[in-house]
Amino acid sequence: MKKKCLSLGFTALCWLGSASVWAADFDGSKPLLCATVDAHGCDAGETCLRGLPAELGVPQFLHIDFTRKTIVGPQRATSIRFIETSESQIFLQGTERGFAWTIALDRTDGTMTGSLVNSEDAYVLFGACTPDKP
Repeated sequence: MKKKCLSLGFTALCWLGSASVWAADFDGSKPLLCATVDAHGCDAGETCLRGLPAELGVPQFLHIDFTRKTIVGPQRATSIRFIETSESQIFLQGTERGFAWTIALDRTDGTMTGSLVNSEDAYVLFGACTPDKP
């Protein structure tokens, strides 16, 4: 019984230790590669369209560089104008081509939600990030 408790304790300690190392990947200190996997496009008064990002004309992959304060997609780069970090999330905001955008990044597992809005349209994106090679 004592060996079993020690084994479970060691396993829990390793799991908790690896979770904190994993979370360090999403603290804003490392560049990230993010993949958008689900997208919704909405117009006022209409049902939102759901599809793959490419079907709605939004980027499938984004590179986030916190040091340079940029997000680079397949066709263009945009500046991050605002970064706010809480205990559980990092919020990024900016503007590009007539849209305001926001990304909320979960600091624990790297999942993200993004939005692009203007006075006529709204897009909501869901995806996940992983550390990127600089």
